[in-house]
Amino acid sequence: MGFSDVRIERLRAYLAERDIAAMYVRDTSNIEWLTAFDDVFDSERAHALLVDGRRALLHTDSRYVTACERAARGTHVVVSADAAGHAKVARSFWDETCAPASGETTAASACASLGIEDSMALSEFRALEKEFACEDGSPSASFAETDGVVVGLRAVKDADEIRRMRAAQAITDAAFAHIVAFMKPGMTEREVQLELEDFMVRNGASGLAFSSIVATGANGASPHAIPGATVLEAGQCVVLDFGARALGYCSDMTRTVFLGEPEGKMLDAWLTMRRANEEVEAMIRPGVTGAEAHNHAERVLAEGGFGGLMGHGLGHGVGIDIHEQPVLNPRNFKPLAAGNVVTVEPGIYIPGEFGMRLEDFGVVTDEGLDVFTESTHELIVL
Repeated sequence: MGFSDVRIERLRAYLAERDIAAMYVRDTSNIEWLTAFDDVFDSERAHALLVDGRRALLHTDSRYVTACERAARGTHVVVSADAAGHAKVARSFWDETCAPASGETTAASACASLGIEDSMALSEFRALEKEFACEDGSPSASFAETDGVVVGLRAVKDADEIRRMRAAQAITDAAFAHIVAFMKPGMTEREVQLELEDFMVRNGASGLAFSSIVATGANGASPHAIPGATVLEAGQCVVLDFGARALGYCSDMTRTVFLGEPEGKMLDAWLTMRRANEEVEAMIRPGVTGAEAHNHAERVLAEGGFGGLMGHGLGHGVGIDIHEQPVLNPRNFKPLAAGNVVTVEPGIYIPGEFGMRLEDFGVVTDEGLDVFTESTHELIVL
């Protein structure tokens, strides 16, 4: 079976366990993952995927139908560009799903539910309610709100997904090597950002995983600082958080470089942060929870004198989207599983002074965390 068949069968297994007759999927990333289509989807929410026990129907429009039909060759996904709205197509699909089988007088699945994503917009839900209403106003189907079902399935990556993320990270590692040779005091954050992003796109990236962060001096104390006209100056450290998109998947890494030899508090912070990163990466394996990983990093930071200065979760999943499941934070008590891809990104942020972060990402295996990131953890002084 191809990747789309395997992924759709995983969804069908979930639906069967919960007596859900069919699933209505509107999230574009979820559709992209389930179909395993390349070079089809963009940021527009122009598609709906309907899946039952025997069919998978992708409803799109005339702008995408040719690309969808080409991508669907060799799969069991049927493509439709019916001019009707998604809700009307969903009703037609549902009627066929619940139609009595040959020789039966009633549909075996008549009492089953149509699964919907919990992320569905209210306006879309109202459209479904209207389309599924009987003449007397009563619903012709019950809707089963699923709690991130496809997002949860996506959390365990297959070999093809891992291959794609390794390719994206190879571009990102090359970009880091380039930017440390390029940047110097006197440049602005924005100049560095533009050079970094231009390099990734010119060297194999189909786009950016997210807008790159370049933050120097006190700006680095804001974890998601927006690069601007601030000038890089000697004695500062610079946070570089960036990632490429390649083959439909994201990479994510952060490095902090120094404009002159760090000393005192800045050096202590760096050494403590590096220790937190490396200890957590060494402990990650199936069975460790996101909370345990996060809390270990917090303990290391506190032991080094920088407790309470991280503020954000230690890490997150990566895949088609830059932020996926699972997360490494103090609220996630679910054990990690083999195939999870996560970041490990401890940071220290001292308002008015400086900030720093060290981030790798990789896949959880039975032997531990297989890190995709190849850029050094050694202190880099420009």
